Amino acid sequence: MMLRLLTLLLAMAMGLSASPLLAQSGPLRIVIDEGVIEPLPFAIPDFVAENAAASDYARNISRVIAADLAGTGLFREIPANAYLSNVTSFASPVQYADWKAINAQALITGAVALDGNGRLTVKFRLFDVFSQAPMGDGLQFGGSAGSWRRVAHKVADQVYARITGEGGYFDSRVVFVSETGPKNARQKRLAIMDYDAANVQYLTDASSIVIAPRFSPTGDRVLYTSYESGFPRIYLLNVASAGRQALDEQPGTMTFAPRFGPDGRRVVFSLSQGGNTDLYTLDLNSGQRQRLTQAPSIETAPSYSPDGSQIVFESDRSGTQQLYVMPAGGGEPRRISFGQGRYGTPVWSPRGDLIAFTKQNQGRFHIGVMRTDGSEERLLTSSFLDEGPSWSPNGRVIMFTRETAGASGAPGLYSVDITGRNLRRVPLEGSGSDPSWSPLLP
Repeated sequence: MMLRLLTLLLAMAMGLSASPLLAQSGPLRIVIDEGVIEPLPFAIPDFVAENAAASDYARNISRVIAADLAGTGLFREIPANAYLSNVTSFASPVQYADWKAINAQALITGAVALDGNGRLTVKFRLFDVFSQAPMGDGLQFGGSAGSWRRVAHKVADQVYARITGEGGYFDSRVVFVSETGPKNARQKRLAIMDYDAANVQYLTDASSIVIAPRFSPTGDRVLYTSYESGFPRIYLLNVASAGRQALDEQPGTMTFAPRFGPDGRRVVFSLSQGGNTDLYTLDLNSGQRQRLTQAPSIETAPSYSPDGSQIVFESDRSGTQQLYVMPAGGGEPRRISFGQGRYGTPVWSPRGDLIAFTKQNQGRFHIGVMRTDGSEERLLTSSFLDEGPSWSPNGRVIMFTRETAGASGAPGLYSVDITGRNLRRVPLEGSGSDPSWSPLLP
């Protein structure tokens, strides 16, 4: 306890937040407002299989939970060969001394059963080893055998939330553009996957170029731009049925860069007509369209604030590509980007406190974040080509596209924590771009 307290005091003296932090009279917590000193060590023995049919599921569910937590960079799994005791029954008392001896600060135990109808039941408990006490009540989740990965993600979300105090993001999906072929003849189609690149499914074929898919607030619909007519046009797609419809078909116009409003009823997008590009909104129920900007510049890449009251977008009205914020119903835009270089693809955080963006400066591309008034700009990445950020449901992680240099360079999906730590390649088979993260699944 004294060593942990000294670690906290040292962290405070250095102006950092403490990483695994156990208050003397409080529960285990990771404080992740700033940089993290060291990931919190946790142990997760394979969940107990309560019948023979559940054996493989118990092992696999444990491994997915461990991968979810370790993948955040906030947790470090202690390998099983270091364990001093095993968990053979969900009801067995915890041997805290054995787990403390290997420096496990959190212990996750669970059990899995599979009935004759193919339905899984998964229960788990989380323990604070140093306090020798459970962290909250045990929980139980159910689902079909085919949904075992979702059940694992739900457990991981609960563990993450109890230790960090933030919502999780593992039980979510990502829609993206799957890319194949050489750069000069690349084929693109919409695809959807779990946040960790499992369970990839294709939503469109490769007969036309598609770009910039965007999830609805409920995760059941996707907006995207297609070039099947030879010009950009916005489509609305139902994820479950893959049925789709074209939106706002106006002769002589091009529409692109759509994004849902937080109510799921409004869509904001760019419309180009007569050489001018402005922002518009469309009410999906009534079909009523409203023009928001009327400048002789290019306005595009709009994104609503979480409360729906404001829109951030990119514009070259100042002579270079910069970021602006305006009221959602229209009005005078206010410039918020003033650093060196060009800014684009802004996206409002689901927390409402930050805006993520792409920045191009001195031949390099960056993913960055800033406060909604443009202050406290921080660049999180730097490469030959980084672009198109998308927020995790809890506003903690950003997923984006990275492309390597050279004729054979292909785009891939990456993620990074908003502190700039834990840059990771999403383990997608093949190439992908334009990710859009869903909300947590219902």
